[in-house]
Amino acid sequence: MLAIVSLPGCGYHVAGKASRLPQDVHTIAVPTFQNKSQTYRIEAKLTAAVVREFNARTQYRIVSDPANADATMRGSVLSTQIEPLTYDSRTGRASSGVITIRMSVTLTGGNGEVLFRNPNYLFRDEYQASEQVSSFFEEQDPAFDRLCRDFARSLVSNVLEAF
Repeated sequence: MLAIVSLPGCGYHVAGKASRLPQDVHTIAVPTFQNKSQTYRIEAKLTAAVVREFNARTQYRIVSDPANADATMRGSVLSTQIEPLTYDSRTGRASSGVITIRMSVTLTGGNGEVLFRNPNYLFRDEYQASEQVSSFFEEQDPAFDRLCRDFARSLVSNVLEAF
């Protein structure tokens, strides 16, 4: 009876704390991702977001040079897409849009072993378009920033929990 009562609480004590990476990984290199899309500097924003997320959530030391690391995360932005989502019935202009980013991400150990791979990482975020024509593109930058943060949060969780 005591064993049955104690089972439900077991997983809650370590949730979010364990890492599925090998014990010998202490340093992770995150060189700037490649950009195969038409979106200017999106690879730099995504790389910076991933580095910030690793630094905030883990004890791993993050470096940019793979020669100084136990594991290396490489990513490539395969495509970005910006599409209207809803339209203003009065003006016919888009009133909201959706940004989609498709990436390929691989984390390899020092011996070349693949520790994590997702060749088709897909992320989306919505944004509201401004009523002012002159500030239409100003809404896209914050949307890209949010998308980068959400992508980084999800990627780090997936790497640590081996999903």
